[in-house]
Amino acid sequence: MALLSAEHIVVRFGGLVALSDTNLEVEPGRVTGLIGPNGAGKTTLFNVITGLQPPTSGRVVLDGADITERTPFKRARMGVARTFQKLEAFTSLSARDNVLVAAEQRKAWDRSGFKPTTVADEMLAKVGIADVANYMVGTLPTGTARLVELARALATNPRVLLLDEPSSGLNEDETATLAALLRGLVADGLAVLLVEHDMSFVMGTCALIYVLEFGQIIAVGPPSTIQDDHAVRAAYLGSAAR
Repeated sequence: MALLSAEHIVVRFGGLVALSDTNLEVEPGRVTGLIGPNGAGKTTLFNVITGLQPPTSGRVVLDGADITERTPFKRARMGVARTFQKLEAFTSLSARDNVLVAAEQRKAWDRSGFKPTTVADEMLAKVGIADVANYMVGTLPTGTARLVELARALATNPRVLLLDEPSSGLNEDETATLAALLRGLVADGLAVLLVEHDMSFVMGTCALIYVLEFGQIIAVGPPSTIQDDHAVRAAYLGSAAR
């Protein structure tokens, strides 16, 4: 059963239709992929789900509750976290302090008595970058900075995690480590929605994949089905699917 759903989402920017009657479901315990060519509307859909972009019509539902009118902060309190295609880390802060910011914010709604400093160190270790905890993020390679952003999102203890191009800037070993991390997170019950252009990463990590083209979902299915879909080949995968 879906924990998060986007239902009949339409987004118009003047005469441009960025999303047209788009439906998507994210279930706990699995990685759901969202792929498509540049400009297909993937980040716009992320922005609608997280409250950064109001839909022209349609609704976003989290665990049975309509959250379409909720602010991004309230959605975070309800368990929605994300990373960004363009890095949004605090470059003048250390990796630990970046994650600590999120852990401290979590204190506003989580009364479980956790220690933010402990959470920050645990999340850095979880994503495999404890050794750069004291480095300023602005001095780190892009791939490592993306892992800092992932650790910061995890520090909020989300129920749903949206990842926008998380493997960008990672080398092959780092990408494999990220894939293993995501499999571990969903095994613990987290729901993950992944936007990614690395098809090997997507096909090896996602249980279900949505394909978006010109604001419309043109295919939904497991990796094997998506790879064999002729419309998907034409729109996006091309020879990579053969």
